[in-house]
Amino acid sequence: MPAPASDRPVLVTGAAGYVGARVCALLLANGRSVRAFDSFLFGDGALTALRGRPDFEFLTGDVRDADAVRRAAEGCDGVIHLARLVGDPACALDPALTRAVNVGGTRHVVEAASAAGLRRIVFASTCSVYGAAGDAWLDEHSPTAPVSLYAETHLESEALLIAHPSSAEAPCVLRFATVFGVAPRMRFDLVVNLLTARALREGVVEVHGGEQWRPQVHVDDVARAVVLALDHPAAAGETFNVGSDALNLRIADLAERIAARFPGARLTVQETRDPRSYRVSFARIERELGFRATRTIESGVDEIAAWLTARPDEDFRAARYSNVLTLTEKLRA
Repeated sequence: MPAPASDRPVLVTGAAGYVGARVCALLLANGRSVRAFDSFLFGDGALTALRGRPDFEFLTGDVRDADAVRRAAEGCDGVIHLARLVGDPACALDPALTRAVNVGGTRHVVEAASAAGLRRIVFASTCSVYGAAGDAWLDEHSPTAPVSLYAETHLESEALLIAHPSSAEAPCVLRFATVFGVAPRMRFDLVVNLLTARALREGVVEVHGGEQWRPQVHVDDVARAVVLALDHPAAAGETFNVGSDALNLRIADLAERIAARFPGARLTVQETRDPRSYRVSFARIERELGFRATRTIESGVDEIAAWLTARPDEDFRAARYSNVLTLTEKLRA
């Protein structure tokens, strides 16, 4: 029989990522030991503050390597699977690589979890799987309509988790809204983060399109949802949207709220058709797991502005803050 959860580490794939580093820190704060697994495509700086702790193990590995994943899973309590290529532009650069990481990597994690008898898999998916849905409210039972390789590979990965026979408890799938906020591995290729940086540094808030719906969620709220799903008995075998009904915003409205934090910033809306539009209900995760997102757009904008103000020489457009630019550099090397 597996040892009690508190005595066995939690495997976190993609541990050095934007969400992953926050998840690792929260697990440790909750008294859990962590085995971090990452290829460190974006470096390992996000985990610097955690290294050297006796309850934190640091492994370099790639989810495309089935043997490495299998070894990482041995002796763990459960796995939080965050390792994947994220974002439409980054995933479109090399479709074969995207499928190998996002779908092939998920298959390796599921197989390793089954072989090791892990208690639970928590899989990070995306609300992008709803795709072009217009103004209708969507819940976990609504039809999916992905319009990008990024969304397609996440939907395929969800199917892998559901279909795979496993000795572990049934996995939990979490579909994240678009994430924002300050994290150890900072990103400025996310809409709130980028618009905030441009408003502060350039006095401009520019969006393309504007009528499309795009739900938002703070990275700290995402981390709380992930850690909650790892242990909550009602999460087993289920799918939950992660976000806040109050943060379902049209892109133009989101831009207005950000611009309002910067007196004098110029707001412009370019007429561009974006088929990605989804207005998502987050009622189920609140009802069944007791989760409620607490962070507002304004609090996130203010902390991002403070982060940048404290670093006046930092170039928010640098490749290290962008998934697509970093991956482009790696593919050219």
